[in-house]
Amino acid sequence: MTLHKAAPAAFFALAGWVVLPGAAQTTGFSEAGKAALSRQLSDAVARGDTPGVVAAVVGRDGMFYQGTAGRLDVAHNTAMPSNAIFSIASMTKPVTSVAVMMLAEEGKLKLDDPVSKYLKGFNDLRVLTKFNEKDGTYETRPARRPMTIRHLLTHTSGIAYPFANPIEARLTQATKKDEWELPLLSDPGDKWSYGPSTRVLGMIVEKITGQPLETWFQARIFQPLGMVDTSYAVPLSKQARVPTLHRRVNGLLQEERRTKIPSTPRAPFGGDGGLYSTVDDYGKFIRMLIHGGSLGPVKVLSESSVKMMGENNIGSVFVELQPDADKSLTRPFPLGAGHDKFGLGFQIAAKTDDPQDAKFRSAGSMSWAGLFNTEFWIDPVKQIGGIQLMQVLPFYDEGAIRTLRGFEESVYRNLR
Repeated sequence: MTLHKAAPAAFFALAGWVVLPGAAQTTGFSEAGKAALSRQLSDAVARGDTPGVVAAVVGRDGMFYQGTAGRLDVAHNTAMPSNAIFSIASMTKPVTSVAVMMLAEEGKLKLDDPVSKYLKGFNDLRVLTKFNEKDGTYETRPARRPMTIRHLLTHTSGIAYPFANPIEARLTQATKKDEWELPLLSDPGDKWSYGPSTRVLGMIVEKITGQPLETWFQARIFQPLGMVDTSYAVPLSKQARVPTLHRRVNGLLQEERRTKIPSTPRAPFGGDGGLYSTVDDYGKFIRMLIHGGSLGPVKVLSESSVKMMGENNIGSVFVELQPDADKSLTRPFPLGAGHDKFGLGFQIAAKTDDPQDAKFRSAGSMSWAGLFNTEFWIDPVKQIGGIQLMQVLPFYDEGAIRTLRGFEESVYRNLR
């Protein structure tokens, strides 16, 4: 998801964001500024917008701010700790996208390779032409072009999630097949539809490396970056740090009964979701991207790869508003639909003429979110990243978005 702030025309003309001569060198926040951010979080809890939240702002040189508010477990009156471990859902996707870029740098794949080169079942793609909602029957035609890895990275593959697409919801219900086994909703490259494209990328990573995602992510990304609390499982010794999930029903947040959390990683692992993480860990991942692919002595990607990930990779196509096909899981999303672009794994904030956007992140910022209203953004102009984690359904809950917007506005108002 994204919000916007206007940037200098010279910046936007670069079509990338790693090397930015003249990029603002921020120094963080004054004590008064940090207090203002903490008040914003506490006010969000007091309004009933969120039961608990952890938020952070990182810069090139470290953590500028970290704050908490509310409860990790409301029923037991447990305060939210700064090291709370959240189910980050689709914030897994940028990690998988980085993994794909790493393999591209190693010459093990090319972004415009057809998916069929690596996976069976993608060599005879069909596109939906007619659909009968009542009985789930449909007609198709051959796809006009192959599906490529780039299409998967940009969500222009023609695959969609059932919770955000009513046709996909009916098709999966009628056929009992996974989304990528069904006819495409559009030709690859023609339209932006949010879906499990990154799950398919995860399959490709496992195919090429011969390792489960958990193993490869730990060895190549998490351990080198010092992301000690990020995994597809949470050890029993750490599970007391996992917040309870809340769902808004009739305007009020209701705490869900705790479900079993995996204590050891068990396949299958999804490239599009399933990771647990903390603001400290994800902040290191963001700082690596701000630094152009490196963090201290650890190099994950080249600057050119990070720059490419932050460029428009969908041409004249725009990010489109996704409907709430399953209202228990989502509201329509994302902010920025209709004018934002998409890079390789990230939504890219467009420059707008709305003066209100000057309160928020810069044009060219990279972002995405997770189903339980976990959010992040990376601002190349200010050289900062923001993270806000909570566990609330549905996605794009009004209270959760109000909390994000308030935090982000406070960040830019107080940033030095």
